[in-house]
Amino acid sequence: MSGHANSLRAILLALGANFAIFLSKLVAAFVTGSGAMMAEAVHSLADCGNQGLLLLGMRQADRPPSDEYPLGWGRAPYFWSFLVAMLLFSVGGMFSIYEGIHKLSDPEPLKWPWLAIGVLGFGVVAESISMHGCLTEVNKAREGRSLWRWFHETRSSELLVIFGEDLAALLGLTVALVAVLATMITGNLLYDAIGTIVIGALLVIVAIAVAYEVKALLIGQGVEPARREEMLAFVNARPEVDVVLNLITLQMGPDVMVAVKARMSPAPDQATLIANINDVERAMKERFPDIRWSFFEPDVAD
Repeated sequence: MSGHANSLRAILLALGANFAIFLSKLVAAFVTGSGAMMAEAVHSLADCGNQGLLLLGMRQADRPPSDEYPLGWGRAPYFWSFLVAMLLFSVGGMFSIYEGIHKLSDPEPLKWPWLAIGVLGFGVVAESISMHGCLTEVNKAREGRSLWRWFHETRSSELLVIFGEDLAALLGLTVALVAVLATMITGNLLYDAIGTIVIGALLVIVAIAVAYEVKALLIGQGVEPARREEMLAFVNARPEVDVVLNLITLQMGPDVMVAVKARMSPAPDQATLIANINDVERAMKERFPDIRWSFFEPDVAD
């Protein structure tokens, strides 16, 4: 799982890139009258707000546990990540589709199309820098897995959202560039309207995919499957443990809760048994530093 520091770098890089892109797109949209450009400007502004929400979620995740929240606020980023997906769907995707349909019924000639092309080119460069930074952090986290498998298995909702946003942004910029070029070359305003609708459809698809993955974290996913197997093997290999009967994990943002039920190796007395359990828990937290809470139950059957 990618740590908080990795996600923070990706978010700040995306925020800087999206704000610069938003300003350039907004100016170009007013000057050229391009619906695709206006859709892209709204998309970039929504992305800036989304990254602010992700930063808020990360800050809340650092709050300490209390009597009311005994396991802390570690899952707060999941809520904000899900909200970001909904905003990407509504403010980004649905607005773009609406703008495209509006342009179909009431087309507006493009003005200064070369300005739009220059802004879109700048956007592609800036968004590519953001995507490269995001992929650098993703590659650290995916550990040889395919991007699709990482997307499905990751427990870092912030990095998941930034990856989805950057991917949608790059695809959207490409579509907008093609739409403006086609409109400029042919003089047919239909290309601009269709490009706007395609951008909206891309945003809706990415938003649904991100929301689906974050939903699982909101419900309560355990750690990534490979990491759970690593924990299970580690506890089973301890000399104090005969066999692990069950191991349950719960991902709490950057932290993890682990509950273990195991048949212990024979101990001469109760004090030794308790000491053995404490030794196993201590060793687990040293081996897996993200384990913040551990509950260990000795038993003879699950």
